[in-house]
Amino acid sequence: MIKQIFLSLFMIVSISLSGQCYDRYQNEIFNNVSVNTVNYSDVYNDNFHKMDIYTSDDDTATNRPVIIFHHGGSYYGGTKQNPGAVDFCTAFARKGYVAISSNYRIVALQNIITFLTSNSVQFETVLKATADMKAAIRYVKKNYSTGNSLGVDSSSVFIGGISSGGITAIHTAYIDNISDLPTSPIDVQAIVTSLGGLEGDAGNNGYSSSVKGIINFAGGINDLNWIDSNDEPIFTAQGVDDVIVNYNCGPGLDNPAVLNLCGLNQMHPLCDSLGVINQSLSFNNTDHYWVTSGNNPEFIQAVNQTTDFLYPLLSCNQTTNTQDIIAEKAKVIHITNLLGKTIRKSFNTPMLYIYDNGKVEKKVIFK
Repeated sequence: MIKQIFLSLFMIVSISLSGQCYDRYQNEIFNNVSVNTVNYSDVYNDNFHKMDIYTSDDDTATNRPVIIFHHGGSYYGGTKQNPGAVDFCTAFARKGYVAISSNYRIVALQNIITFLTSNSVQFETVLKATADMKAAIRYVKKNYSTGNSLGVDSSSVFIGGISSGGITAIHTAYIDNISDLPTSPIDVQAIVTSLGGLEGDAGNNGYSSSVKGIINFAGGINDLNWIDSNDEPIFTAQGVDDVIVNYNCGPGLDNPAVLNLCGLNQMHPLCDSLGVINQSLSFNNTDHYWVTSGNNPEFIQAVNQTTDFLYPLLSCNQTTNTQDIIAEKAKVIHITNLLGKTIRKSFNTPMLYIYDNGKVEKKVIFK
């Protein structure tokens, strides 16, 4: 009997949650996608600061989640029109998202040798890219506050990328303070200060650059110590045989002169131990290059699992009737997990609150 009651309650909650998101964001429900190109910086007006905004032609929603996505290319190649970025953004626009493929500052061809041999230049290059990603985030939130012509939900902004784009997204979210950065053997604090601080020099100042989560396809982090228990949820997909961005830890590009990067097999166990919401997808017998060609089987699987990972994090799936419950003076009689097991209130995990007035409420309390 208890099991039947719980299953009934679970079905009610599932139906309610589906209604909150209006059956969007899980499948490709639209066919035709349009791309609008804009300059997202109010400081720089150049190709490095152009973004392609993907939306469905038939989508009339005005509160859509946003994904800002950076292409790969080892910080000296690639554009917002790379196949992987195009395929990713097209897929998510068809699901109802506003998906943005964004350019960012990369190393000029004549400076590639300097970049590949100087850790100082490598830090500077990554920090310029994070500055550009933060300016793009602020562009979206600025648009929301000045008329919302993009039709977005400013509380559901996610960032991600492929390879170097994934590296940028991780560092954008997980470097919290200038004091976290080293001063020796390279004074990275001085580098970031010269670029306008952690918020960067690419403009749209006065708006938040906070995000709801990270999508990382074959990227890594320079210092595992930058991950802490307060960090944003992260999804990572990576090949086990990847040494360009090492699946464990190793020099970028498999080049001893390049900064160290730690991939999925080091980041996600640490996230587990810290209680950071995370999901990982490992591809056996696969190296780095599945991310470059777009819609191959690994890429499609990564897109599908990203979809499932993001869905519970969307604002439309968060509780909206708490004030109504309080007004009715309802009392909580049980807290269960999604399998119906009674639990205490906990952080970073979905919980079902069952009230004495018959209401059931799904909550995720982030710590």
